[in-house]
Amino acid sequence: MDKIVILTGAGISAESGLGTFRDEGGLWAQHRLEDVATPEGFARDPALVHRFYNARRVQAAGAAPNAAHHALARLEAEYGGDVLVVTQNVDGLHEAAGSRNVLHMHGALSGALCAACDHRWPAPLEMSPQDTCPRCRAQAARPDIVWFGEMPYHMEEIWAHLEEGDIFAAIGTSGQVYPAAAFGQHAGRAGAHTMELNLEASANVRDFMEVRQGIASVIVPEWVDGILDR
Repeated sequence: MDKIVILTGAGISAESGLGTFRDEGGLWAQHRLEDVATPEGFARDPALVHRFYNARRVQAAGAAPNAAHHALARLEAEYGGDVLVVTQNVDGLHEAAGSRNVLHMHGALSGALCAACDHRWPAPLEMSPQDTCPRCRAQAARPDIVWFGEMPYHMEEIWAHLEEGDIFAAIGTSGQVYPAAAFGQHAGRAGAHTMELNLEASANVRDFMEVRQGIASVIVPEWVDGILDR
């Protein structure tokens, strides 16, 4: 086997202290998704959205990769074929662990985007509605995050990688957010061995040929060890 495509979701970063929007407590529990994770919410109250993502940015900056992130970086470094991580996460922990072949389909907290001209630049730790775009000077700066109702990044490239993969592994995903929830089925139809590594069964667990359950910091390193020992 020469190509492994991995999808990661919020579950892989939970042990690093970064909660998901389904967790009770934490940042997400204090807000409605419609208010902080949609273009309409940003249009209604950009100050609220910026405060929310400023808090997420600070939280992510204080987080460290856990054993699951490090295991995937080791897989990329030591595997004889290609390893690609497609992540729904916006925290940057894969790169902090050493992964280099990473596609952020939902954007990144480290990025800023101009809603007027689509220019991108590194985000400061704190953003506000008064921030101006370095290119067009419009006061239209927003987090470079894909919100609900927007098209995820790199989709044509991701579909192509899924069709080329020999193994597709979904790690720490809920199986409830599309198009990522369709990746397992798509990869399986293309001939990949599909597997889910998760704390509990996802909503689309039936799409996978193999399922391993447990905390990511345990089951992901065990899976990587098995791949590298073949």
